[in-house]
Amino acid sequence: MVINTNVTAQGSSDLLAASSANLAKSLQRLSSGSKIITPDDDSAGLAVSMKFDAQSKRIGAAVTNISNAISFTKTQDGYLGQVNKALNRMSELAVSAQDVTKGTEDKALYDKEFQELGKYITDIADKQFNGVSLFTDTAKEVTTDDTTGKFTMNGIDLTAGAYTAATGSSLTTNGSAITALDKVKSAIVTLATDRATEGASLTRLNYSKDQLTVQRTNIDAANSVIKDVDVATESTNFAKQNILVQSGTAMLAQANTQGQSVLRLLG
Repeated sequence: MVINTNVTAQGSSDLLAASSANLAKSLQRLSSGSKIITPDDDSAGLAVSMKFDAQSKRIGAAVTNISNAISFTKTQDGYLGQVNKALNRMSELAVSAQDVTKGTEDKALYDKEFQELGKYITDIADKQFNGVSLFTDTAKEVTTDDTTGKFTMNGIDLTAGAYTAATGSSLTTNGSAITALDKVKSAIVTLATDRATEGASLTRLNYSKDQLTVQRTNIDAANSVIKDVDVATESTNFAKQNILVQSGTAMLAQANTQGQSVLRLLG
């Protein structure tokens, strides 16, 4: 029996320190929701998780870009729907102006409405979306993934020849009304093509958005397996470490009292 060196107490102290460290780490995991608190917990898993986190954020940014492009396209179509109504009315007026029972004054009234509708279409050509022109022949490159994938969204130009020819016509005479009708009909055909192109772009954008959403969900799920703590399992481990700390504390106290038995020998 020795006094200077209490090996039992030293061993108990070491075990208590280990249990206390495990208890603290378990508490950190439960409070943070992550099972990787420091790199040494899972160095390889941390590296993979960091890459997953970055990719998920890039995909989120791409989804936002596509959503904005969809809003841009829908805004375009809202205006083009009104242009369609205006052109339909202009074609109706062009036919009405050819009525042989209508005099010059009547034709002037038809022409007045025709000109106002033409100005309305011309004004729409200058509309913008967040400072970006809605109607231009310049194509727009839309990001469709988290790297360099792009989708070319064709531009729609309301200043194209077919539109300006229609809006620049008049109904003042029977001959001009006939010419105006031909030009308005040509503009309607061009508009139909433009709206079909726009619809195809909208379909593609929606498919790309859905695909990215699914991809991001799967990446987040894989990342969760690596870094997110299993609360049920960790709660059990927390209870275990808590018991070990309490019992270790009691045993350390017991080990420290063993030296007192020497006093009996000395007495």
